[in-house]
Formats: sequence, C-alpha cells, structure tokens
Amino acid sequence: MKGLFIITITAVVLYGCGNRNIPDVSDIKVDVPIGRFDRDFFNADTVQTERAMMGVQQKYPFFFNDYIQNIVFADVQDTSLSVPDVINQYKRNIRPIFDSIQVKFPRTTELQEELEQGFRFVKYYYPSYKVPKVVTYAGLIGDPSVALTSHAMAIGLQMYLGKKFSAYNTLEAIDKFPQYISRRFEPQYIAVNCFQNIALDIYPDKSQGLDLISQMIEKGKQWYLTDKFLPTTPDSLKTGFKQSQLDWTVANEGLIWNFILQSNDLYSSEPTIVQRFIGESPRTDGMPDASPGNIGQWVGWQIVKAYASKTGATLQQVLQADDKKIFEEAKYKPK
Repeated sequence: MKGLFIITITAVVLYGCGNRNIPDVSDIKVDVPIGRFDRDFFNADTVQTERAMMGVQQKYPFFFNDYIQNIVFADVQDTSLSVPDVINQYKRNIRPIFDSIQVKFPRTTELQEELEQGFRFVKYYYPSYKVPKVVTYAGLIGDPSVALTSHAMAIGLQMYLGKKFSAYNTLEAIDKFPQYISRRFEPQYIAVNCFQNIALDIYPDKSQGLDLISQMIEKGKQWYLTDKFLPTTPDSLKTGFKQSQLDWTVANEGLIWNFILQSNDLYSSEPTIVQRFIGESPRTDGMPDASPGNIGQWVGWQIVKAYASKTGATLQQVLQADDKKIFEEAKYKPK
C-alpha cells in the first residue's frame, strides 16, 4: 500500500484561512479577564498561610477549592501534614516551574484578545452559552493544560513553556509525553486547547465503542465545531499536525481515503484498528513517515465539511445529524 503515497508535494497549500464565509462578530460584546491565580497563590504569605489563603479564596471562590483538592492534594500525598503545611510544601515543589511561568508569561494581553474573539464566535452560534471565568494556574508537568470546571476555565501554564523547556525533556517526561506531543507545549496552542474544551462542553464526545467511520465523523464534528470558533487560526494548530504533515495530508487526500477504504476497516469497532487511524501517534501505521497520526479525525472533518457544503445544514444540524447519514450524503470522493 505504501506505493500509493509516492506523490510529492509540488505546491504549498494555504489551508484553513482562504476564501471562507466568516460571520461578522464585531458587535458581540464579550469580556474575558484572565485572573492570574498562579501569581496570587504563589506570592501569598507562607508564614500566615491560613490568612493568606483566605484572601486568595475570596478572590477566586470559583476555582480555589478545585485547585486545592484536585491539584495540590493530588501532588502532595503526605497525610500527616496540616493543610497549611501541604500548601507550603507544594509551593516549594512547584516554585521553579512557577518562576519559569513568570518569565514566559509576564502578561496575558494577547491571550485575552484571542479568547475574547473566540467567545464572540461561540456566542454567535450559541447565544445562551455562559462564558466561563478564566484563570491561569501553575502545577506539575502533566497536570491539565486546560480544565473546564463547573465554574471556570483553568489554564495550566506549566504545559505551555515551549518545547525546549528542560522539564519536558527528562526521561520521565518523555516517557509520558513523547516529543511528537511535547512539541505542542507552546503558547500558541493555548487558545486552541481552550476552545477544544468548549467544543467538548457543547458537543460531548460520543464516539466510544462506535465503528471506525462513525468515530471518524464524531471526531470530525469536534474539529468542525472548534473551527467555527477559531476560523482564522491555522489548521496546523487546530489539528496539532506539523505544517509539513498538514501539507502532505492535503496534497494526498484522495490517496489517504483510498488507503482507508482498501483496509476494509471502515465498519470495524476493534480498538486496535480504530487506534491505527484515530489518536496520538507520530505517524499513521502503513503510511509514509510524512503522514501525521490521527489522520482519521482529519478525514472525518473533511467528510463533515463536505456534508455541510452539499446540504447547506447549519452548525447545529450538522452536529445533530446521524453519522451514517453524514457519510452517505457527503458523497466524499477526494481526488
């Protein structure tokens, strides 16, 4: 099958920001101040810890308890310590990461602008959606990069310190986050990760246990929704592909689809088969090294877009449509 992929790219495709009908959202009022919880927490007095933490809690009542319970106590598991001692030990453990965050993120003005623009699109498509409060926090490597709680959206800046950050390149970190994943631990992925979480909040993942084509389309719906919220963001960021991988994928779309069809696995729900095409991996098994992993989600996205284009369905109608109906009516036949 590898012989199908000998075509080389002869032109770079400008993919994702071309001629598109992007709605005008300039009149939609959105205010998304970013609370620097990381600073207020780590700069709080460590002598009068209880009093200092009361002040932090009063400022961030929508996030403080989640952070203490799910981050601090999860990382410091010495049950013999008092709560103030746990907090202070956690601060000592995380201090080097917090210091690096302060250097990397002295301000969050540009991020705030990105989030506000994205939420304008969210409000355009879903006027009743409640924009969450946004905070940044510092945690251990591996703590959530973005967490959408019942009251807030928390951004773990420890996961966006740049792919060359030393803590991402230890043997322990590489074992958990191979370099094809950690290369995305860059600031430009923050907004994408935020709105991928918002997309999941609006349209939860229903792909578990479905056959391959249904999972491809369900996952494709997620990217379709994220794309609506971030219409001018490069597709390389939204997919997580390297630009060279995206260029290769676009140039070889027809051959990729033929490869998937000839595998005769479209209607298989076998986890190992699904995992071959969907999920994190450095490349797709059976395809050239130039291919990205998770190519099935990209193809699913193209099928969803083809369906929307052919039927004129609204965003909400696309998300509600049956996966098999989308597949049949999209008549997806890339060249």
